[in-house]
Amino acid sequence: MATKKTTSTNTSASATSMEELLKKADAKFTRLQKGENVSGVITKLTPQEILVDLGGKAEAIVLEKDRKILRSLLSTIKVGDKVTVSVLNPESDFGYPVVSLRRFLSEGVWKKLEELQKENKKIRATITESTRGGFMVEIEDGISGFLPNSHASFVQNAQDLIGSTVDVVVLELNRSTHKIIFSQKAATTNEDFNKIAKKLKIDQKIKTTINNVASFGLFTVINVTDSEVIDGFIHSSEVSWDQAPNLEQTYQSGVVIDAVVIGFDTEAKRANLSIKKLSEDPFIDKTSNLKIDQKISGTVKSVSDNNILVNLGNDLEGFIPKDKVPAGVSYEVSQPITVTISEIDKKKRRITVSPLLLRKTIGYR
Repeated sequence: MATKKTTSTNTSASATSMEELLKKADAKFTRLQKGENVSGVITKLTPQEILVDLGGKAEAIVLEKDRKILRSLLSTIKVGDKVTVSVLNPESDFGYPVVSLRRFLSEGVWKKLEELQKENKKIRATITESTRGGFMVEIEDGISGFLPNSHASFVQNAQDLIGSTVDVVVLELNRSTHKIIFSQKAATTNEDFNKIAKKLKIDQKIKTTINNVASFGLFTVINVTDSEVIDGFIHSSEVSWDQAPNLEQTYQSGVVIDAVVIGFDTEAKRANLSIKKLSEDPFIDKTSNLKIDQKISGTVKSVSDNNILVNLGNDLEGFIPKDKVPAGVSYEVSQPITVTISEIDKKKRRITVSPLLLRKTIGYR
């Protein structure tokens, strides 16, 4: 009886011990779930194979067929790094788990981009594609983004730029839409701009390439030297001595035009240019025979609360200030009028005139 009792006790103890071992083993080798995020350590990193040690769970292989992402992984992580993987297949036909590092890479990339944007740090980017609105570029980590025409400084043909590298900064990030905007212009420092701008002089005639046309002006690029370029800008008021034409109908991107340097905008990092100053102001020639106190006849062009404009002929206008309009006297558009020239301001291109009265009215000054 004693022997049987002892055997029963030993069997019970043995069973309990085995059950505990199985529980421990089951806890150690918990089955992975598809879509689960699991922490691990990189144990092998080659273009052919990436392995991750998931601790007691298993050693998994990283599946990545996209060469761009694979290249980014190889340049971002190293053996021994702690990573978080997403389980694609808990157990493949070969018995090992298959996982992905895309989410981990994405987290790292966005963190890096946010830091680059915050520091306004310059990075190298390769132009991979030309589009109507700009260029697709790729940074060294294999991350692609958009470089708009308005933030690019090129004088070459767009297609010729594919494959070339440029300095850019991260201008805009939108993680929810995976939108990344780069700027080449913002990568130019004040020091860079001032160094190049010193090689240009006021009133210097140059050639410049239009890279964007807006209703209010022309954005251009100036090839100062073979390797140095800066932006230029021609305001609509500097296009013609007469009324500016419709710029969007008259000018096209990519066209090389002549212009004159009239100043520098250090804040915008660009040179201000003029097309109209390539020729002499016709106002000077048209007013060369006019003199102060000269009487001249014309017609009223417009009437407002502040002034009256008079058509003097030869594309000239006379300006009658409000305080020169006699009390109790009114004028109508197209009405004939005789005036006396009070001032000819060649800088403002304005002729100030006073109405000629046959007799002075009360209150006229």
